[in-house]
Amino acid sequence: MSLNNIRIVLINTFHPGNIGAAARALKNMGLSNLYLVNPVDYPHPEAISRAAGAQDVLENATVVSTLDEAIADCPLVIGTSARNRTFDLPLLDAKTSAAKIITESSQGNIAILFGRESKGLLNEELSLCNFHMFIPTNPQYPVLNISQAIQISCYEIWLASQSPTPQDSPNNYPAHREMNYFYQHLEQVLRKAHFLIPQHEGRAMQKLQRFFNRARPETEELGMLRGVLSSIEKRIDDLHNNRS
Repeated sequence: MSLNNIRIVLINTFHPGNIGAAARALKNMGLSNLYLVNPVDYPHPEAISRAAGAQDVLENATVVSTLDEAIADCPLVIGTSARNRTFDLPLLDAKTSAAKIITESSQGNIAILFGRESKGLLNEELSLCNFHMFIPTNPQYPVLNISQAIQISCYEIWLASQSPTPQDSPNNYPAHREMNYFYQHLEQVLRKAHFLIPQHEGRAMQKLQRFFNRARPETEELGMLRGVLSSIEKRIDDLHNNRS
């Protein structure tokens, strides 16, 4: 188990005070990796003020321009949202998510995504995740302030880290960037096979990506899938060359 492999990712945060509060929430619960994706107003004195004794977490925060940069090396990506979405990702509450995070943290980096204060994660951002995490709340008023949501999530992770972890090694999953290479290869082959055509693409690739994000193929399985695609692609290219 390693808390050092767990990162909290804030996307396009508007209020700098929330960034400082997030840093404090991390340090309260033994976490230290804060990632900021395209923050609106940062650095800012209010972020420093709200961080209180967690300025070190704030100073060491990683600021990136895109979400892909923040999660490229993460085999497990969990998106947080209070709202039900149409992507049909596996839904986990905060406590169950924390147990999964701790179980897999020894195997690689893990990202927990938090969206904008006003509208949370965009659908395209949630589609990059393996799981959808929610915090059980009063259904009549379920919306939490982002700093509250981060504090509760970090608290559950800390609690889970204090419990004995399973002895069995978790599966070896590929990082997000490896999955992206696979999706690019898959799309390339499907276009060559005329399964995807420009006039009638629809949402096929989006649905296939969602399927594989849910399925979470292991690294060896992904290698087999890439091999299958390469074999199909070679066959298509040979047929094309023989007709030329």
